[in-house]
Amino acid sequence: MGFGDLRSASGLAVLNDFLSERSYIEGYVPSQADVAVFEAISSPPSADLCHALRWFNHIKSYQNQKNSLPGVKKPLGQYGPASVADATAGSAPASKEEDDDDIDLFGSDEEEDAEAARLKEARLAEYAAKKSKKPALIAKSSILLDVKPWDDETDMAKLEECVRSIQMDGLVWGQSKLVPVGYGIKKLQIGCVVEDDKVGTDILEEHITAFEDFVQSMDVAAFNKI
Repeated sequence: MGFGDLRSASGLAVLNDFLSERSYIEGYVPSQADVAVFEAISSPPSADLCHALRWFNHIKSYQNQKNSLPGVKKPLGQYGPASVADATAGSAPASKEEDDDDIDLFGSDEEEDAEAARLKEARLAEYAAKKSKKPALIAKSSILLDVKPWDDETDMAKLEECVRSIQMDGLVWGQSKLVPVGYGIKKLQIGCVVEDDKVGTDILEEHITAFEDFVQSMDVAAFNKI
């Protein structure tokens, strides 16, 4: 397992392909697996590696909390696609007997290491080229929002109309209903499907709460990857 050298373009390409079908290195929430891989990257992925860049910026936002993220950090080579060789695994030094003659009759270790590195890079490049031919999957999420009015006199039909007037690329509104919260007040519960790379809950909250005459607050009631 592994991603190859995450400081190289080929290693970042493998990471990008790996994240095209998932949001995190392991599981469905940020964990120590994400921290381990993040710390192995020397600079942000380029814009054309959209999946890796999205993940990098997301995990970067957890840097002040990284020690509290769940899981146990494992060696970097234990993460990533199984078909890629672990570039972090070092070779055990070969033992040899003391010899007065220091002449190397079988070639240098440096030459063997250079050849192994060349083969590894060639295999990673081949893997990245093969993966790049696959059509990219669009990561989407299903979100259920609770939109709360100011009081029981708020026009809930107008409130819903305002919410549905928010249109952007990667956002599709779904079904809605009014849910009693007490004292005659009802909240609007409305679902939507978003493309993760284009729409986030922070953007939705910013747009929805902009309707200050109708909306008191917005909360995320449910969030599921699809």
